[in-house]
Amino acid sequence: MRQRTFFVKATLAVALAIFSSTAAMGQQTEEQGSTTKGKFNITEKNWFQELSSRIKLHGYAQGGYSYIHQGGKDKNTFDIKRVLFWAEAQITDRWSFLFMHDFSSVVQEFYTDFRITRNKALTVRLGQFKNGLSLENPLSPTAMEAIDVYSECVTYLTGCGSDPLLGVQYGRDLGLALFGETNNGKLRYEVQVMNGQGINKKDGNNFKDFIGRLEYRPVKGLNLVATGQVGRGHAIAKSFYMPKIQVGEDYRRNRWTVGFDYKSRLFNAHGEYLEGYDCCAVSRGGYLTGAVPLGTPKFEFVGSYDFFNFNTKLGMDQHKAIAGFQYWFYKKCRVQVQYVYKSAYVRDNQFIHGDNHAVMCQMQIRFN
Repeated sequence: MRQRTFFVKATLAVALAIFSSTAAMGQQTEEQGSTTKGKFNITEKNWFQELSSRIKLHGYAQGGYSYIHQGGKDKNTFDIKRVLFWAEAQITDRWSFLFMHDFSSVVQEFYTDFRITRNKALTVRLGQFKNGLSLENPLSPTAMEAIDVYSECVTYLTGCGSDPLLGVQYGRDLGLALFGETNNGKLRYEVQVMNGQGINKKDGNNFKDFIGRLEYRPVKGLNLVATGQVGRGHAIAKSFYMPKIQVGEDYRRNRWTVGFDYKSRLFNAHGEYLEGYDCCAVSRGGYLTGAVPLGTPKFEFVGSYDFFNFNTKLGMDQHKAIAGFQYWFYKKCRVQVQYVYKSAYVRDNQFIHGDNHAVMCQMQIRFN
């Protein structure tokens, strides 16, 4: 019910933003029409062209087939992972609005941006959007090499879904952000104040989460990224990884990361080291992911390895490796085939689950 309420509110907000821009342009058209006799049809046409130029529609879908072997059992399924649609309304040259919905899930984002400076040095954002923690989280799944998108470290620490204390939040939250870039785009910064509770939800406590992000591009193709978060979580469920934290408890939830992203004609690669602090436990890990063109930029070999220890005191480490191929058959549209391996999981000499082997196939269709 809460998610539906937010969906309705967000939809009304989009309609209001579009209506406001339409009314403003309509008033301009009326004024122009009153001073230009006999040219009403031309003015009406110009008004429609201006309206359509202010609204941009985007969308993509990702779906495919997965075969998984785990613990001596096999399972396979066709699945639709994501079907997203979003609209951007450029209300003025400095003021814009965005609304994004995942038709296979829930409302993902709705926010407004206002550029304060004449250049790109300072912009303010208010609404629901991706948090700036880690190199990977702000990136679109359509740009990621792996079919299961983010590394285990990023998925857990940013709130994408594997942390039971926070729940499935898709790496997004409600809040306020200030961001911008200087030095001809070489330096980019972002500061966020977030609820820390996730999407479509009010804050579960009176503490706010503060996230900082700094990017530096020293040379063409190379981007260095450092991020950090200080805040308090509000546990919505018990966690196997953090058994001392109780449901409803407000606990310390801090993180920090350092990483790099490099792109060239020969290969693309990005990697990162991450640490998290929940109450009195530490999580840490890292990953390295890359893609190499095989004869043509359209056909690439993809590889990734990541390691993550959910709780260093309990020795809860997990390894994952990915190898496969992808073919870009049209602009941002591609077909992917990958083999995914996850190591066996043991805690306190107790066998939890065996090695996980999977073959995943996916088709991606995107339009701008």
